[in-house]
Amino acid sequence: MLVLALDSSTRTGSIALARDGHVLASRIGDAAVRQAVRLPGDVVALLSSHGHGLADVDLFAAAAGPGGFTGLRVGLATIQGLAMALDRRVFVASTLDLLALAGHAAAPHTRWIGVWMHGMRGEVFTALYQPSAVGAGVVPVVPAFVGTPDEAADTWAGVGPDNRIAVIGDAWPEASAALLARFGDALEPVVAPPLAEVLAIEAGHRIAEAVVPAAVRPAYVRRPDAVLTRLQAGLPVTGDVG
Repeated sequence: MLVLALDSSTRTGSIALARDGHVLASRIGDAAVRQAVRLPGDVVALLSSHGHGLADVDLFAAAAGPGGFTGLRVGLATIQGLAMALDRRVFVASTLDLLALAGHAAAPHTRWIGVWMHGMRGEVFTALYQPSAVGAGVVPVVPAFVGTPDEAADTWAGVGPDNRIAVIGDAWPEASAALLARFGDALEPVVAPPLAEVLAIEAGHRIAEAVVPAAVRPAYVRRPDAVLTRLQAGLPVTGDVG
């Protein structure tokens, strides 16, 4: 089964091609070029470089967020459009869950995996996980939320991590002071791989969870600015609001 995975939720974004649980190729995006400009051209180019066309893809996969609102919507719309045109299904996974899986794979000796991702406005998207008792997955102990680094670090401390914590995400080390103040040497930073690679492998293992393109929904965690503005003005809100 040929899987094409796209992450547009992180700063650079990435795409990956995998077959039967093995990554064939991946490409990291250029953060200086908007997702709307790069897609879907980057997708077609990656497929072509390995002798494939869009019709060869058996399953599409997308990172659902959280992340930058515009890039996230562009990426999801790209995957939805391609899957709909080709009558394919889409596997969707939380960006935070994917980062946690990558963190666990890189530091399997740790009992805690913390995701620390830029949330803009001086905030972070975050969640805290532990390895699953069954299989190689992870389970959230602190579910996904957005807050200041101090709020997030306090929330982590509230569940009492009692061992080393693998920390992964693009808000490290820029927004790490709050974590360092509370956990110090217990923190073990992990460099994230291209997230589309993790997504492509997960999609191949979890085919039964794939959905029809129309069922794909973003996971904003925080409502978009346009929605908040309408709510503050007492105006109605329709469509996806996160």
